[in-house]
Amino acid sequence: MRITANFDAGNIEVISLENKQDIQLSIRPDAGGEFFQWFNFRLSGEIGDHYVLNIMNAGEASYVKGWENYQAVASYDREDWFRLPTTYKDGKLSITVDMAYDNIQIAYFAPYSYERHQDLLATVQMHPLATLEYLGETLDKRDLTLVKIGNGDSSSDVNKRSIWIIARQHPGETMAEWLIEGLLYSLLDENNATAKQLLEKANVYIVPNMNPDGSVRGHLRTNAAGANLNREWSNPSLERSPEVFHVINKMEATGVDLFYDVHGDEALPYVFLAGSQGAPSYSERLAHLRDRFTEVLKLASADFQSEYGYEIDAPGTANMTVATNWVAEHFDCLANTLEMPFKDNDNVPDADTGWSPERSMKLGEASLLAMLAVVDDLR
Repeated sequence: MRITANFDAGNIEVISLENKQDIQLSIRPDAGGEFFQWFNFRLSGEIGDHYVLNIMNAGEASYVKGWENYQAVASYDREDWFRLPTTYKDGKLSITVDMAYDNIQIAYFAPYSYERHQDLLATVQMHPLATLEYLGETLDKRDLTLVKIGNGDSSSDVNKRSIWIIARQHPGETMAEWLIEGLLYSLLDENNATAKQLLEKANVYIVPNMNPDGSVRGHLRTNAAGANLNREWSNPSLERSPEVFHVINKMEATGVDLFYDVHGDEALPYVFLAGSQGAPSYSERLAHLRDRFTEVLKLASADFQSEYGYEIDAPGTANMTVATNWVAEHFDCLANTLEMPFKDNDNVPDADTGWSPERSMKLGEASLLAMLAVVDDLR
């Protein structure tokens, strides 16, 4: 029996392998030490044997409510992911495995590897409407890459809207980049009429992975410096949050008419939006756009709903270090955070897979219809 996390986005520490019915593990905290919840490791064992893996520090994790009704994901081939029986009690997360093959990978959610990220960029750049742009360097010397889809420059074409979509400010929220993959391939599908109409009216700027350092390091929430990027937007720096610094610089050059920040939520078993209602300059115009976007997204995807979500900020009380609030205020634009679950989606449950990469990708495609519904009224 062996357990390793010595690979891209791996995270686990072994306490004891003495008893296969009581394997004791712990999650390694992010840089900065404040956050941890993401785990990703490989178990090698005997076919037919029964294993119980106990994450001993689960009770100290960042979002303990995230363990309620949660089931870990696993894969034998790292392509098809399914859920494992998982329980949380007395501060311990217990995952049970009946081995069907020699090796199984177990994670908090289906990983989206840095290699797959590179494959996505390489594939997308082959399309005539797509261009890749190097925005800057991360603290671990990785590229921060922008994908632009469109045939014009919004700064010089007054008729073109600028739609900005970012994902994985929090690197452990891998469903966000799965959504981007589905959205990108749908946007570039020559047979997708929704995408064609949207691109006639807008240029789309996409950062598929805002936090490549945290992604490779196996972090839940922070970059290499221990910064939570979604609390850096009011005052980013090259020393602490170069990822946000470089993206804002590019936003200033293109303008922003619609902003879509894609995330995952540990606790709530739903897909939902969090808007900018608490920003100081939030207006009836933006409220109307948000209502329209929400209603169309509900029609486009039965996975999305608007009954459950975060408590709405009172007017003028928004945290302006958060991307959605800062962008909405700075550019006077429609800005939303999209949240997807780590658990199952109680709106349309699936006991075998829970929320999954495939459902995330489909939601990316559905998001295009909501964007098309509001694009004409963004200015």
